[in-house]
Order: sequence, then C-alpha cells, then structure tokens
Amino acid sequence: MLSTGALRAHLLAARLAGPVATSREESLRSYRLFAARDPRVLLGLDPEWTWRQRDLIALMADKCGVSADPAQVSGHDVIDPELTLAALDAFAERLARAARHRHPVLLGTGHPHRLIMFYAAIADALSAAGCTVLTPAQGSSVDITTRFGLRTYNLDYVRGVALVREPGAPDAGRTTGAHSHSPLPVRTALAAAAVSGGPLPELVIGDHGWVCGAGQLGFEAIGLADTDDPALFVGEAEGRVAVAVPLDDAVRSDYYRPLTRYVLNRACLSP
Repeated sequence: MLSTGALRAHLLAARLAGPVATSREESLRSYRLFAARDPRVLLGLDPEWTWRQRDLIALMADKCGVSADPAQVSGHDVIDPELTLAALDAFAERLARAARHRHPVLLGTGHPHRLIMFYAAIADALSAAGCTVLTPAQGSSVDITTRFGLRTYNLDYVRGVALVREPGAPDAGRTTGAHSHSPLPVRTALAAAAVSGGPLPELVIGDHGWVCGAGQLGFEAIGLADTDDPALFVGEAEGRVAVAVPLDDAVRSDYYRPLTRYVLNRACLSP
C-alpha cells in the first residue's frame, strides 16, 4: 500500500505538484480568457457567477496553491501537494461510492498520451466491482473547432476510456489519440446513450471538456486539472463539478501509476 507520505514525495519528485512545468504566464492567460468567457477555456462550462481575473487567481490559490499575488506574472506555477492529496482522497471516495452501488460510469480524456492508463486502470477496477463501463457513440464523428479551423474527429474507446482520433488514424484501439479540450465528445456520448435508451452514467470521470461538459449537463463529474484549467475549479466552486484534483496533467504517463495505486487502494478497489 502506498502511504500518504510516499505519495507526497512522489508528487514532488515527479513535479506533479510543487513547482510544475505550467508557467505563470500560461495560467494568467487562461484566467484572462476565462474572465472573457472564451469557449476555448470554458471547456463546456457556463459559469453562473461573474469571474474576473483577480477572482480566478484567488480561487486557484485556494484550490491549487498557486500564488495569490496578481503582481506575480512570470515563473513556474506551484501546486500545494496537500491540496492534491486531499482532492485525491475525495476522488477515491466517489469511486468507492460508485463501486458500492454498481453505478454505470463513463470515462474520457483529452490527454490520451499521458492519462489514458490512469483512467483505464480505474475503468478495469470499477468493471470488476460490478459497474457498467459505458462506451456510447463509439466511432461517431465529432466536429471540433481548433486553432486550425473546424476539424472532424472520431470518438473511440480504449479499455473503456473515450478519446478522439483524427480520421484515418491507424490502429483503432491504440492508446494514442488527439489532445482535446472540447466538451463536444462527452455531449455526443451522452446524447447517444440517451437516444439508445441505455443507461446514463451516474459518474463521469476524466479531464477537460469531459468533466465540465458532463457537469454542466447535471451529471456528477470528477477529474484532474492543471493550473491553467480554471474551468474545473470554477465548476467545483459553483457545484457542478464534484471533485477537481490539482496536478500537472502532462508529465510522463508512468508518473501517474502511483496515483492510480493510491486512489484504488483508498477506494478499496485494489486487485
């Protein structure tokens, strides 16, 4: 069993928390865009409250541990590992509840290169506990606006975890896919589940638009978020995201393995 102390040390050594790769400039840019309600950073959330940049800095200082000083405009962001650990415990509690009640679940990621194995292990554990891991709309086309214009992607699932791929991408089933912030994939999946008359998820697990898009539609949603993703933390503050875990979401994929072991153990879902 991975102890809290050991995980804290790993978070810092792997730069999942503590000083992280995300720059203060990147985060402040995201906060400015969020305050202007730019859909690229809203991630499918429609905020109820007015969020100015200074409000977002204060929120992210409280939720993540970044500097609360608006005058700090450069350098690396910092995530408080204690806030990451507390959020991972809350994340694990939601997993345990889903397992106890055998809730249907939906998992999806906009970071397949980094995070898909983290989510896949959770999908496997929940399935073994009797939860139905949903895979609606597999193969469906999703039109997403990118900085290169409107692009069409295909919705795919790998070990129960949704991702999007560019059309013609080889070897469906591979763990690589496109990086995406869009809420359109989760909306497509949820709409397909509703139309088919199949079960709807009681819990959505993921990141980016998967969490905010589902939470905005009233589904319980939990996920991981970096310091330049204020939407998940705003969603949590406004009550539409159940748990947002602050950490660097773009380190090496194997660095997330200890987090997987920790949350599954805390949720009593370890093999």
